Amino acid sequence: METDQAALGFTALGQTTRLELLRLLLSVGPNGLAAGEVAQRLGVPPSSLSFHLRSLEQAGLIAPTRQGRTLVYAAQIHRLRGLIGFLADACCGGDPARCGDIALLLDPSRREFAMSPAFNVLFLCTHNSARSILAEALLTQIGQGRFHAYSAGSDPSPSGPMPEVISQLSALGHDVSALRSKSWDEFTGPDAPRMDFVITLCDTMIGQTCPDFGGTEVTGAWPLPDPQKFTGNAAERATLLNELYAALRRRIEIFVNLPLASLDRIALKARLDELARPAAVRA
Repeated sequence: METDQAALGFTALGQTTRLELLRLLLSVGPNGLAAGEVAQRLGVPPSSLSFHLRSLEQAGLIAPTRQGRTLVYAAQIHRLRGLIGFLADACCGGDPARCGDIALLLDPSRREFAMSPAFNVLFLCTHNSARSILAEALLTQIGQGRFHAYSAGSDPSPSGPMPEVISQLSALGHDVSALRSKSWDEFTGPDAPRMDFVITLCDTMIGQTCPDFGGTEVTGAWPLPDPQKFTGNAAERATLLNELYAALRRRIEIFVNLPLASLDRIALKARLDELARPAAVRA
């Protein structure tokens, strides 16, 4: 991080309300909070809150995502770590290992997108039984080694992926041998793969507190219908599932062809959010 960038970040944090605002957004994780809820929790008038949100956004410490008519703000954990790391990398004459636990702020496993030989992508859905399973299988096939696909849920299905989903993927030539429903906790430990992208696929995850998957990820939300709620006879449900598969495939095909190495994190998030709109992926 350059000195002027660090100065901008520290200046933005040099005010009580903004400091409490960032702490609040850090506490709720990557899903963030709507501006109205932030104002309510902090007891700050909306007019004053807008000023503080803008200051933190200009410093790169938070970023908004539009969901309908609502702006949802989330802390940019990688930027905060970079800000703290700006101070820490001078520790003990440039040897932070001599400074005890502060060396953890300079984890060498962190990397910039342009240097990454492959991207780790985690798809989230509450039960990790249908949409996120479809996305994992699709990216594994379409990514052709440039992407490592994973999926998980906050409340994984004890019975595993939906049989209809597995049948469909098998019929379409996907390898389903490794697909299973699993908790997102598997991706939070020190030995878990570090995620570059975390994409949620269902509305029900909005408002849940996602864990920290390492702090370097770009987040996105592609809300899609829940196959568990499909009605009608078997043929009608199969048609809906085929439409869901096609919608995910179009998004993922566009995603893997984005110029990832040449876009910064804010631009990448904007492109991810664009893919949530049906018009953006219309054939």
